Amino acid sequence: MFPKRRGNIRIPFLVGAFRHRNYQIWFFGQSISLIGTWMQSVAQQWVIYEITGSKFLLGLITFANSFPTFFLMLPAGVLADRVSRRSIMLFTQCSMMALAFLLAGLLAAGRLETWHLIALAVLLGIANSIDAPARQALTVELVEDRKDLLHAIALNSTMFNLARVIGPVIAGVVLATWGAVWCFGVNGISFIAVIVGLVLLRLKPALPPPAQPPIQQVREGLQYVVHHPVILPLMILTATSAAFSFSYATILPAYIVEILHQGEAALGMLTAAVGIGAVSGSLLMAYISRSESRKAPLLLGSVLFPLSLLFFALSHSYLLSFGLLLVTGFGLVVQNTSLNILIQSLAPDDRRGRVMSIYLLAYFGAIPLGALQAGVVAQWLGAAAGVGISAAIGLILTAVIFIAAPRLRQI
Repeated sequence: MFPKRRGNIRIPFLVGAFRHRNYQIWFFGQSISLIGTWMQSVAQQWVIYEITGSKFLLGLITFANSFPTFFLMLPAGVLADRVSRRSIMLFTQCSMMALAFLLAGLLAAGRLETWHLIALAVLLGIANSIDAPARQALTVELVEDRKDLLHAIALNSTMFNLARVIGPVIAGVVLATWGAVWCFGVNGISFIAVIVGLVLLRLKPALPPPAQPPIQQVREGLQYVVHHPVILPLMILTATSAAFSFSYATILPAYIVEILHQGEAALGMLTAAVGIGAVSGSLLMAYISRSESRKAPLLLGSVLFPLSLLFFALSHSYLLSFGLLLVTGFGLVVQNTSLNILIQSLAPDDRRGRVMSIYLLAYFGAIPLGALQAGVVAQWLGAAAGVGISAAIGLILTAVIFIAAPRLRQI
């Protein structure tokens, strides 16, 4: 589908995983759906702040969305190792489509209240918790040649971050022109692309489920991670970054209003700035995944991400904030793609669903805690303090992790 050569110039990040029909279908279906997801994410944060005016509730809604992760992510990892991953995703994607349409309908009817937003966030969190391990583990089934697996993982990051650019820009325009209802409705429609894509995939028959009871599988997966000398510190680094560095997104609407004195369009543009930087990082990681060395620049991303946010918290200029968020997006995706590639490559096939569920638990489970503390700090001390204090803590803890785990520096 994509040429390997244009004249005599080889384009290394446009081959590899794209040689596989299943991955082509997956990439384009997911790309459309993720644009809608980012539109809803930006619009929902704006609606929450517009309805309540509360920075604490911005953090609470994020907490409610991620809270189910604590209880469901590990069982969902076992499920992904026992049941067809495509079947799991068809169920979860249809559920998320229904929730998007429900949110649009409530807002259009003028009946949307705070408790609706919290309840819908919890339901979406349940669907995401079941979906995520199956989504991560399905990547292995999309490429027949295993040498293309790391390239597929890196391209997944590129896909996600392209949507991070396009979605918020569209959301900012739609919010300012037609309102949030259209953002939620477009998201609902966008799920059709990924659902059709899942149906069209040609996958090998699923392996028979393991003989062990599910609880034993959970225990086995946890023991494997805890005793692994590299995967364990990677998991700790994932949780640290998610808890402190990611919390900036929760209070970004309040920061834009209080510090930059801007509106909906600025929210879309600054969110897109993170995405533009992230796309640059994604392309770098896609290139590295096809190179011979395949070294993941984990330390670079782990330092740039919180450090750029620390400077962002001190900025009162729209243009400077935009530039700093470009660096934030680059560091974010280099760190997280490095983590994903390293963990996926170290996890054995028969435990990948469970290992990835622990990785996603560390990621999504830490986000609500960070969002809640950032919301509280922002409510008491202001939006800039909410971003800056979290970033400083994240940077200090990252340094401690790399000092305590020298094998991460070797990677």
